[in-house]
Amino acid sequence: MKETALVIMAAGIGSRYGAGIKQLAKVGPSDEIIMDYSIHDALKAGFNKVIFIIRKDIEEEFKEVIGNRIEKVTEVKYAYQDLHDLPEGYELPAGRTKPWGTAQAIIAARELIDCPFIVINADDFYGADGFKKIHDYLVEEHEKNANKLDICMAGFVLGNTLSDNGTVARGVCKVSEEGVLKSVTETFEIAKKDGKVMGKDKAGNDVELSENDVVSMNMWGLTPELVKVLIDKFPGFLNSLKEGDIKSEYLLPTIIDDLIREDKAEVKVLSTADKWYGVTYHEDREHVAEAIKDMIDKGIYANKLFG
Repeated sequence: MKETALVIMAAGIGSRYGAGIKQLAKVGPSDEIIMDYSIHDALKAGFNKVIFIIRKDIEEEFKEVIGNRIEKVTEVKYAYQDLHDLPEGYELPAGRTKPWGTAQAIIAARELIDCPFIVINADDFYGADGFKKIHDYLVEEHEKNANKLDICMAGFVLGNTLSDNGTVARGVCKVSEEGVLKSVTETFEIAKKDGKVMGKDKAGNDVELSENDVVSMNMWGLTPELVKVLIDKFPGFLNSLKEGDIKSEYLLPTIIDDLIREDKAEVKVLSTADKWYGVTYHEDREHVAEAIKDMIDKGIYANKLFG
């Protein structure tokens, strides 16, 4: 059986969630959190180890809430995302407290990633379909192209990924008729307004979207070769920062979009109709718990996932 890993990015501060660490909010009847359901679906799909990317300061609580439990059912490793984890010769800018973003999170796990892997956000409920499709893609034999990275992603329907409690950020995708990603554009403050779906581009300009647009939810199927690319491109990102910029992030979708434009990657979009749930806002927790209860009633999940 080919080794594959589930990499979970759980180092976000969660500033919009309010009190508490949003990734550890309990949503299941036996105190399960969203990560429990992602891990359950990933293991069922065939992934055989878990790499948690966390902050060192939440390690004790993280292990108590989920890590120690998951170690009983599969191999578990930890990587620690750190603001000071920068290329040689670079220093943390004065006043910077915001994490460096999803691409730097994966760099934090560089010593642990040695096989094809799926990467996800800790606070997003994705549904089982994306895990199965990405796992099957990663273990299939693909035609080798020495000049291009082979990447896949779960393509969600935008309308299935909106929050009733506030705005969200999404990677809005353009996809060819053959199911190949042509571009992904980070779009912010997305919400329904007056019967339309509106968001803002990187410059803060209003953009109108369609509920049927394909979006990335940071659910990517990747290989260790991409980690090296992220490391190599990090200095260029840091050099591009303007003086006083302490908020810009080194984002995985942006780097993948760059690789597509440079003709250095081909990304297969694996469409899923599963509905997304997440705890972006404190009010989301009850909504997620209700949705999971409904899935338990339908027999999709057990009352107690592990143990």
